This record gives sequence, structure tokens and C-alpha cells, in this order.
Amino acid sequence: MDLETERQPRSVGEIVAIVEALIFVADEPVSIKLLAEILQEDREAIEAAVEQLQDEYQNRESGLTLREIAGGWQLSTRTEFHEEIRKFLKTRPNAKLSLAALETLAVIAYKQPVTVPEILDIRGVQSASAIKTLLDKRLIAAKGRKETVGRPMQYGTSKEFLMQFGLKDLSELPSIEDFEDLAGSI
Repeated sequence: MDLETERQPRSVGEIVAIVEALIFVADEPVSIKLLAEILQEDREAIEAAVEQLQDEYQNRESGLTLREIAGGWQLSTRTEFHEEIRKFLKTRPNAKLSLAALETLAVIAYKQPVTVPEILDIRGVQSASAIKTLLDKRLIAAKGRKETVGRPMQYGTSKEFLMQFGLKDLSELPSIEDFEDLAGSI
């Protein structure tokens, strides 16, 4: 019997603890699939561990929460504590998006994939500087070229966009009226 290939089954508590540790150290949301591969456990065991962690954070009124974001799971601070956290870190909020960048981001989010000329048609003004800002902040990404005269570049939102706005996927986009309120933290 080869002891290196055969391991003892993990307890539920051990699986929960390892899942929590992996999510904690990750720079970005971690998928159930990746957690299952790393732990060599079935998907159901990982889903149960994530659900248990969510319940634990909720039940003890933790300052942290486990959220499903951009196709994975991420630990984050609870939104109601963001002001206190900012004060503690003694940092100003990151520079907010200009109105032009916010409008351009909204057009891209709701009409993607979209080209610069299409954005111009919708907004009525040039958007080159706003697009550069959004690319620099990694909120949008090039999504290939449109099969039309001139083959203009098409843009769409990125995984960073989903993470910044706390969305699982694009189906969770708020109504256009709510979009500006949600963007205030960027």
C-alpha cells in the first residue's frame, strides 16, 4: 500500500478551514472548481464548506463577508464598515471616475461589445480619453475587431469591472438609473 497516494479523508471542519485559508490568501475570487481540484475533494464538499463559511460570518456578525464575485468566492469587508476602514488606513478614496469615463463605462457595460464610433453615436462626444482611463483601470478590455469597414476595435467590460462592482456576472447589472450611485466608490 502506497502511503503517498492514499490520504486519510478530511473532516468537514478541515475542509472548511482549508477553503477559508485559500480564499483568504487569493488575490482574486476563487472558483469552486479550482478549490475542488486543489483539495482533491468533490464539488459538493467544497460548496458545503463555502455555505458553512458564509453562515459562520453572517451568524457571528463578522466584519468580513464571503461573497460570490466574478465567478468565484472572495473574502471582503462588509460594506457598512468602509468609512471606518478608510479612516483607519488614512487614505482618501481612490480618484473617482470622471462623468465622461462613467458615461463611457455605462455605454460599454450595457451595449458591449461596442466600438468607439458606436460610443460616439450614443454619447455625442469623443471618448478616447475616457476609454484610455477605463483601460488603465482595467475596467474594460479589447474584445476583438468588428467585421465591418475599417474593422474598429470592440470593447467590453472586464473581470476587474465585475470585481469592482461586486457582480457575479453581467446579468446582475443594475438599472441604468442606479449605475451612477453604484459607481461612486470607484
